[in-house]
Amino acid sequence: MGRVIAGMTMSLDGFVADAAGDVSRLYPDFAEFAASPSMAATIAATGAVVMGRRTFEMGDPDAYVGQYEFQVPIFVVTTRPPTQPPKQDAHLTFTFVAEGVAAAIARARAAAGERDVQIVGGPNVIQQALRAGLVDELHVDVMPVLLGDGLRLFSGTEAGLSQLSLRDIERHGQRTGLRYRVSG
Repeated sequence: MGRVIAGMTMSLDGFVADAAGDVSRLYPDFAEFAASPSMAATIAATGAVVMGRRTFEMGDPDAYVGQYEFQVPIFVVTTRPPTQPPKQDAHLTFTFVAEGVAAAIARARAAAGERDVQIVGGPNVIQQALRAGLVDELHVDVMPVLLGDGLRLFSGTEAGLSQLSLRDIERHGQRTGLRYRVSG
C-alpha cells in the first residue's frame, strides 16, 4: 500500500495564502517546479488525491481534466457537492465525500492501490488528517517570502499530535522542500 502524503507550499512565516486569499507570491516558480524531476516522480507515484472544497474551487474545476498535474481520481472533502459535476474522463474523476477526511482518505487509498495518496489541501483538511493520525509523510515547501498575515498551514492545534523526523530536503530554485516522516 502506498503512503498518504500531505503537503503544501507556505511562506517563511507559515502562511499558505495572504490576507486576501491570494497565493501568487508563493508560486512565482510554478512552471519551473511543475517541470522538475522531483514533481515528475511525485506525479508518477500518485494514485489518488484528496482535497478540500476551497482547493477544488480555486481554479476552474472543468479545467482539471488534461491540465491538472495529477490525472488520477480526486476525492473532495465537502458537505456541499456542486450541483453540476465537473468534467471528468477515464483518468481524472471526482468523488465528493461528505463523511469527512477519514472516509475520503480510505476511498483514495482504495483507488490508489499500491500508489501514494496526496493530500493537497487546504490547510484544514491537512490538519484534520494529521490529528486523525492518517498522514505518513508531511511535505512542506517553503518560499522565501513573508506574507505577514493570512491563512496558516498550521494553526497550533497540531502541537503534540505527531512526531516528525526529517526524511529529505530538496531545493528547487528559491523553493526549499522539507520532507518529514510522521509517527505517533
